[in-house]
Amino acid sequence: MACTTILIGKNASYDGSTLVARNEDSGAGAFNAKKFVVVQPEEQPRIYRSVLSHVTIELPSNPMRYTCYPNAIQDEGIWGAFGVNEVNVSMTATETLTSNERVLGADPMAEFIPAKGKEGEDNYIPEQIGGIGEEDMVTLVLPYIKNAREGVLRLGNLLTRYGTYEMNGIAFQDEKEIWWLETIGGHHWIARRVPDDAYVIMPNQLGIDHFDLKDAFGEQREYLCSSDLKEFIRDNHLDLSFDGNLNPQDAFGSHSDADHVYNTPRAWILQRYFNPHSNSWDGVDADYRPDSDDMPWCRVAERKITVEDIKYAMSHHFQGTPYDPYQKHGDSSLKGALRPIGINRNNVLGCVQIRPYMPDEIKSIEWIALGSNVFNAMAPFYSNIDKVPDYLGNTTERVTTEDFYWTNRMIAALADPHYTYTSNFIEQYQNKVQSTAREILNKYDKEFLEQKYTGKKASALCEQANEKMARMLKLETEDLLDKVLFEASCHMKNSFSRSDA
Repeated sequence: MACTTILIGKNASYDGSTLVARNEDSGAGAFNAKKFVVVQPEEQPRIYRSVLSHVTIELPSNPMRYTCYPNAIQDEGIWGAFGVNEVNVSMTATETLTSNERVLGADPMAEFIPAKGKEGEDNYIPEQIGGIGEEDMVTLVLPYIKNAREGVLRLGNLLTRYGTYEMNGIAFQDEKEIWWLETIGGHHWIARRVPDDAYVIMPNQLGIDHFDLKDAFGEQREYLCSSDLKEFIRDNHLDLSFDGNLNPQDAFGSHSDADHVYNTPRAWILQRYFNPHSNSWDGVDADYRPDSDDMPWCRVAERKITVEDIKYAMSHHFQGTPYDPYQKHGDSSLKGALRPIGINRNNVLGCVQIRPYMPDEIKSIEWIALGSNVFNAMAPFYSNIDKVPDYLGNTTERVTTEDFYWTNRMIAALADPHYTYTSNFIEQYQNKVQSTAREILNKYDKEFLEQKYTGKKASALCEQANEKMARMLKLETEDLLDKVLFEASCHMKNSFSRSDA
């Protein structure tokens, strides 16, 4: 699954929160409708079977309640995307990564292979069960973990036992820290703690550029990995360094021509956004270019990072550069040459904010946007709930303006070919939604702190706030659809300046 992930350590964020955001994007030529759900403990399966790989896994008997954002049409499984459990631990899964032939030859993917022939016949070959993947990981891990580190260890154990059929990056988050796990081949993995003062941009490419094996096999303060990783690297000659200072990007990752138009440009544009003065970004003598293979995995921004920064970053289409597909002036020869972050096939953007200064009942906020991020807006929802608003929770395959996902899809398709005429409406909508959303959030935060709600009363207040947020979203989104539809209708190819009057 094509995605972009942003990780913000607590000392790098504007309010001391940990922030984890990811665009889930469909593959080329596909659009996956998403919906907001709460999974209660009694709804969590005890025996899990993957639709895509047919792997069957027995799950613990003590799941917690959790939110997630699965596919609305589950013909290929759940694909839970991201969520928060009842003890304010979050997970986003997954960022599809790249690898190289040496790794995949040493530890092949645990792929599902269908049965061949008919059972009972001489030429019958039974199916080969595959490993776990993006379809499964949120369901298998999030309901059972009480901190981010536990998430790494639980998923790591599952990967070692069952394997995976794809290279993936997964983020785990609590109020204190963020961990980033990357799969290595079919059964190996590494994980690194995000420095508290740093941010990370992950664009569908294995990213960790330094790994301390001594720590991973010692105190495990900042690094974790498969129990046999040292032998795996040694036996397969994977360390390409001269000094033994392992660089996972070189050892396990890729630096292909495809990376230079699809993956690395996204890291380049967002590091440029968060560190505009730290490096030179343009020209033949630039420190970093869209095809640079040596951009750092994590770095310190020039100022603290806000939720609004994340929304802008996740909507980026290379504006201010020659690669902007909407560019109207200057040299257009490079227009649309690079894969943007804000792409037509964004499914859902989830940004989880875990606020250490708030009581547990309202500590976690899920900022959500649906459809193409260039044309949508992001609003916050409390995660301590038993019910989600229908506007975000009742998505089906039916195209309707009664649903946040489908309305955003319509707006994007109408506005994109008329970007010049509609971009002002989009900007006004984004500012209105995100400022009104802040106002609603501040109001309910204040009421909670004044009344000191607990238990069911706390959940009820969170649900009330979420319903008000959804009503505001519906009103503003329908107003934007009306404006964009009018403008697009005025600029249809069969328009004519003379009327009947």
